[in-house]
Amino acid sequence: MAGSAQLRVRAAIVKGLFALPERVQRFLVGKPVRLDGQELAIEAQLLLLVMKLSGAKLLYPSLTRSRIAMDAGRQVVGGAVPDRVRTSEVRIPGAGEDIPATLFRPSGIAAPSALLIFYHGGGFVLGSRESHHSAAAFLADRADVAVLLPEYRLAPEYPFPAAAEDALSTFAYAVEHAAELSIDPRRIAVGGDSAGGNLAAVVAQQTTRAGGPAPVFQLLLYPVVDATARRRSRELFGDDFFLTDKDMTRMLDHYARPESDRADVRMSPLLAEDLSGLPPAYLAACGFDPLRDEGEAYAKRLADFGVPTTLDKRSDLIHGYANYLGAGTYFAKALDDAADALRAGLGS
Repeated sequence: MAGSAQLRVRAAIVKGLFALPERVQRFLVGKPVRLDGQELAIEAQLLLLVMKLSGAKLLYPSLTRSRIAMDAGRQVVGGAVPDRVRTSEVRIPGAGEDIPATLFRPSGIAAPSALLIFYHGGGFVLGSRESHHSAAAFLADRADVAVLLPEYRLAPEYPFPAAAEDALSTFAYAVEHAAELSIDPRRIAVGGDSAGGNLAAVVAQQTTRAGGPAPVFQLLLYPVVDATARRRSRELFGDDFFLTDKDMTRMLDHYARPESDRADVRMSPLLAEDLSGLPPAYLAACGFDPLRDEGEAYAKRLADFGVPTTLDKRSDLIHGYANYLGAGTYFAKALDDAADALRAGLGS
């Protein structure tokens, strides 16, 4: 109870800070941050300051503490769930054990509806239905689609390819149980943020190469797509922007064991030889993100293979913006643009 009260106080402080006039916010955060020809959005700069002052980290020495903190973060910066979105629980048979999932359905949408399977981020070691509840509900509400949010197995307890297996099992379940879920099996999209974007890309590739059924659209938010290379953006933005170089190294070390797994296309979908025939994609890449360059490289390769691809360069944002919907308005606007692309891609 005390913990919940503390989270509510923190949420109120964050709400108050982001409601301040921009000139006051600028006084608090100091000079604009400019790097690589980009200027960080003031709301991103303010959020980073709040995180720094509160001691918030993505990874603590204890993974248990890290997981608890990521889930608790939704109560502080995740934002409210729209009233029209209802939820129900789903159990999906998986390769290892049942996969718990939450189905989000906005009131008033026709049945059978389109569906987005949204895989949460967290570097394959963090994240849950709790941490990404607000993001999934937001997408359901803004895109007028049902959203299925599975809780796949995490490393190091379940290293590669456990998460990819669960992602594929979830897609197969949605197709096979479409009537039960009141969704149209011909209008299923896959999406996710960060590690979840990786899983969405993997599902699109694996199902397409197998001859289908396959998704009809990909919603890839700042995805992890290549675990084999260090690109320039990782050097530029590997410190001071919440997701750090050390965090990425530690998370990949937990998930990809042995290191040879990192070249597997189910871990590094950018390395796939053939990307032809994949579903249309929307890919958001953040300017101040260690993953920026690999995301942009994947968008280019998709386009080179003739896949209709929208690369949305959010040059003034940081990694993880789908989880910051309760911090001002700018992060929500970015996810709203993704929801528009999803709606168009599914014909909703």
